[in-house]
Amino acid sequence: MLAPLRYGAFRYLAAGRLVNMLGNGVAPIALAFAVLDMTGSVRDLGMVVGARSLMTVLFVLFGGVIADRIPRRLVLVGSNVLSALTQAVVAALVLTGTATIPLLLALGAANGIVSALSQPASAAATPQTVPPELIQPANALIRLGINAGMIGGAALGGLLVAAVGPGWGLAIDALTFAIAAVAFAGVRVAASPAKSTRTSIVADLREGWTEFTARTWVWVVVLGFMVLNAALAGGVNVLGPAVADETIGRSAWGLVLAAETAGMVVGGLIALRIRVRRLLLLGVACMFAESFLLLGLALAPTIVVLLTAAVAVGIAVEQFAVAWDTSMAQHIPADRLARVYSYDMLGSWVAIPFGQIAVGPVAVAIGTRDTLLILATLVVLAVLGMLASRDVRRLQAVAPARAADAAQTEPADGEPSDGPTTKPTEPATRA
Repeated sequence: MLAPLRYGAFRYLAAGRLVNMLGNGVAPIALAFAVLDMTGSVRDLGMVVGARSLMTVLFVLFGGVIADRIPRRLVLVGSNVLSALTQAVVAALVLTGTATIPLLLALGAANGIVSALSQPASAAATPQTVPPELIQPANALIRLGINAGMIGGAALGGLLVAAVGPGWGLAIDALTFAIAAVAFAGVRVAASPAKSTRTSIVADLREGWTEFTARTWVWVVVLGFMVLNAALAGGVNVLGPAVADETIGRSAWGLVLAAETAGMVVGGLIALRIRVRRLLLLGVACMFAESFLLLGLALAPTIVVLLTAAVAVGIAVEQFAVAWDTSMAQHIPADRLARVYSYDMLGSWVAIPFGQIAVGPVAVAIGTRDTLLILATLVVLAVLGMLASRDVRRLQAVAPARAADAAQTEPADGEPSDGPTTKPTEPATRA
């Protein structure tokens, strides 16, 4: 299990990812309460976080192309340096009381672009740092570090905001980017072999699109998560802090988010022992639990209810994450898997900014409680829609021996994010 740590490049990559996710845990809490302290408006908060998410969605496909054409170490170091600078400016503006919504919108958009360019490089780097036979334990260690970072970051974020204010939380986030850049500089690996024939970006994307649309279960799940992620982004990331401010308090909200990640750790241990033929069906069905936190915020926003709901959500998310990554790796050709993933990311994220931006005005118009109940209903309907597909219900996991043969040429990166939303990729919530 610990064998990948013998390789220096992997140790630097794992350290950088852990520090990144520590900041990922702090940033959404600090930014949310910074905006609420400025204007008290969930509409403004939705616009600020939505601007970043929108830029991430728009540029993620280009991020995949860049990661394949430029050394990934250079992409990781450069993107983290740029992110450190933008977050340092945000922190300085908040700490000096000179922050305005237009400035936060612009800086959030810039950081979203940088994030979109770095995420594919981050996901694709793991297989380059260890021998092929160690890719699975390497991904497990990366995942463990990410979850640990999110747990610590969410708890730290709540404590920092409550004790010294959101500006210092944003400053810590900027520092984590800088530290991660130093760590990523140590990820020295051999360059990827050049393709025998150079194709255009458009041709590569077209081939990936063909693979994406050829399998009904793929695009049905992505469409379902388009709705599900939009509902969660608006309900948890925007309305959640506002409800917490009036009920359980800011530090307690940080603990709730940390509890969700703790649930993911427990869920990972459970997923290691589960052996079912219809793994994707199990994973999708577990997504009904995503409505629990929304219902808790709407009906009983107490610390006990929200902590329990958050742990349940984390456990459920991990079952889906394992089921989805396993199904993709077993049924998608290895040489096209990354491009199918890029369309997965694009489709799953595309509605997030709209959910974040729209939820504020809706809450103002009909009330926060009713808005949260509607969002919980959308989550349930999205899951029912995915389960209505025969392909989703009947897709079977490949036997271990066959799966090993299928993954021999290019194992998939089984990482979760970056985060608090969704099919676990790195969370698109840092500003």
